Amino acid sequence: MPDQVLDDISHRRYNPLIGSWLLVSPHRTKRPWQGQQEAPSKIKLPEHDPKCYLCPGNTRAQGDSNPEYENTFAFVNDYSAVKEEQQDYNPEVNKDDVASLLLQAQPVTGRCYVLTFSAKHDLTLADMSAQEILPVIQTWTRIYASHLSPSHPLNAEAAQALERIPPNPHGEVEPPKRQLRYMQIFENKGAAMGCSNPHPHCQVWTTSTLPEEPGKELVEMTKYHGAHGRHLLEDYVKLEMEKGERIVWQNDAFLVVCPWWAVWPFEVLIIAKRHIRAIVDFTDEERLQFAEAIQEVTRRYDNLFATSFPYSSGIHQAPLDCTEDEAETSWFHMHFYPPLLRSATVRKFLVGYELLAEPQRDITPEQAAAKLRDCGGELYRKSLE
Repeated sequence: MPDQVLDDISHRRYNPLIGSWLLVSPHRTKRPWQGQQEAPSKIKLPEHDPKCYLCPGNTRAQGDSNPEYENTFAFVNDYSAVKEEQQDYNPEVNKDDVASLLLQAQPVTGRCYVLTFSAKHDLTLADMSAQEILPVIQTWTRIYASHLSPSHPLNAEAAQALERIPPNPHGEVEPPKRQLRYMQIFENKGAAMGCSNPHPHCQVWTTSTLPEEPGKELVEMTKYHGAHGRHLLEDYVKLEMEKGERIVWQNDAFLVVCPWWAVWPFEVLIIAKRHIRAIVDFTDEERLQFAEAIQEVTRRYDNLFATSFPYSSGIHQAPLDCTEDEAETSWFHMHFYPPLLRSATVRKFLVGYELLAEPQRDITPEQAAAKLRDCGGELYRKSLE
């Protein structure tokens, strides 16, 4: 195909989701590496750690005791990044005052949750089956639904989801005191990504403001929809399915690709094939298919370098408080950003040119997708047991 030359030449690629460019330098994969190497992850963890703040029955840092839960357990983070109650701050902006123009700040309130994936301390999503991941998705759905604004365009879908998903006594959270704007569900896996506890868990931050990354995506998706009358990710899914070279895996509901514009070496995007605005739009079957997609990504990651693969992942979907247009232009997807580059010990760093100019990658997304396609099958460590 004509684009095959891009495997050998340096070039820039455009990211339509956030309106930015990155530099791709495929020839740099041949350079020798004498820099920092990460220690290989050690998998030998106990099923229950009496010192772990997240294991069932244990006492957390602030003195609260965890229930004897079986799968998911949600609670307000003992060290939340944002709080619901704080001192008011409403500065006046004076266009004639340079300080008020250049030194701007705005208050942010909200609530942060921690959500465990399993009661077992020694598991990761890669070790869990789709059926075992399903309660996590169900809990995400119930938490998202309980935080929607009274006028949200998806309230009817949220009510149906709450009826179909049985409540989990340890996965329910109280609605916030004030309406919040956005919910960011994310996981940091592994010490290389700053994870402070190996117990399988994610975080759910809800804030009164729309964060930068999903905000930029919403702007670009809205512009695209206005200009073309179609959804950006709808067209992108069709394009990737036609070309096939960046597809890692797919089922009836979700496409897993190394996106054209990927910055991280083995960056992956899980995209809904139909127009799903938020997690409450899922059918029962789609919830299980989403669990399958997550399981496929995380298992292939671990198989790639025969290690517990570190990454940061997160879901982007319609805001908690939004207009009809914002809900309509939203398209459910999940990002995976893993740092490993050549092996279990060599990682990519965003430094130098990437901090001062623009992001840069070596291995192409097409090459990364081919490697991940070859990493299906049983999780590598099961044969070591």
